[in-house]
Amino acid sequence: MPYEQKDNSGTLFQNKDKKSDNHPDYSGSIKINGRDMWISGWRKTTKDGKPFLSLSVKAKDGTSDRPAPPRQQAALDDEIPF
Repeated sequence: MPYEQKDNSGTLFQNKDKKSDNHPDYSGSIKINGRDMWISGWRKTTKDGKPFLSLSVKAKDGTSDRPAPPRQQAALDDEIPF
């Protein structure tokens, strides 16, 4: 029986094929609210020298979660010609 990702959980694996500093140190997948996503992680250090992971997620289906820009409402003309 193949592994099925549980909702609101994920898995990261060390990226052994990292070729530049921009490539993530870790990559994997995560399921958020039933949606399959890619997850990437970079090892970083704070100004105080404390290590942390910086994370990024991206939809596997290529769609964006960004909200649509607000629609501009047409200016209402106070003078109605009828």
